[in-house]
Amino acid sequence: MSDVARLAGVSHQTVSRVLNNHPSVRQETRERVLRAVHQLNYRPNALARGLAARRSKVIGVVSFDTILYGPAATLLGIERAARAAGYGINIVTLERLDRSGVAAAIDALSEQSVAGVVLIAPMVSAAVAMHGLPTGVPAVLVEPGGGSELPSVSVDQVAGARLAVEHLLALGHETVVHITGPRDWLEARDRLEGWRLALETAGRRVPPAITGDWSPRAGYEIGQSLAERRDATAIFCANDHQALGLLRALHQRGVRVPEDVSVVGFDDIPEAEYFTPPLTTVRQDFDEVGRRCVAALLDLLDGSAEGANLSPVEPTLVVRASSGGAG
Repeated sequence: MSDVARLAGVSHQTVSRVLNNHPSVRQETRERVLRAVHQLNYRPNALARGLAARRSKVIGVVSFDTILYGPAATLLGIERAARAAGYGINIVTLERLDRSGVAAAIDALSEQSVAGVVLIAPMVSAAVAMHGLPTGVPAVLVEPGGGSELPSVSVDQVAGARLAVEHLLALGHETVVHITGPRDWLEARDRLEGWRLALETAGRRVPPAITGDWSPRAGYEIGQSLAERRDATAIFCANDHQALGLLRALHQRGVRVPEDVSVVGFDDIPEAEYFTPPLTTVRQDFDEVGRRCVAALLDLLDGSAEGANLSPVEPTLVVRASSGGAG
């Protein structure tokens, strides 16, 4: 590493930051170091690096047992970012993200000498469990809404919901009906708040929100009644799986999408563009969430969090055929 630093004309610490994919290195410097690495055929020894730093090259991740797209994609984003930074991950999945379960998981990871921990905390119980929990282990949360005493990274759920609603209002719809996610999920709460804010800002009527869950079944069952409502010309679903069930219910009832009713989802799951019709939805950049989580954790391990980018990741609207002008 000293040879690489000498050839690139930088410090030993700068080489270390480049090899750990630290975000604070200028692109020109990064390229110069990487050229030196290639020229010298340098290959970092993971064990030696861990011993030198007196920490392991493994990051612990605490999540819960779920096949839901958002948490699963978040986990994949963290794994990709960790691998790019030269770290492996050790995952502990819990059936319930309560205080005792989270504490036990962190204790188990600490015994395995992980460098730090990332907690995927999409539910209120998980976020509360981490507040004031004395672990002695550097930790970062994936927590929509923030408000934690620990560094946290998330997608701006409120902004995403506003994108969906503002898109539908711009198409000429008088208001937008919202099918929520489970109320104990922080993401569902934030999407509900974004929906309400967008309607209030536009001076539109705010209809009662309809409580659902994340499943296609919820969208389908709620869609049976929404198909009878003449005022429901635009529907914002809390996630794409809900929208899938809703689209089927509307089709069975002879309601055309988007001619009679426009539908917008949230997440942009890989199947969304193959729905009938292809689904307009809000895309979350889970890879960017993973990069910011790992970068924030590495900053904590280096003894400083000032350079970490903890600002919410901005979502984007993906417009497809399920949304159209009001009839």
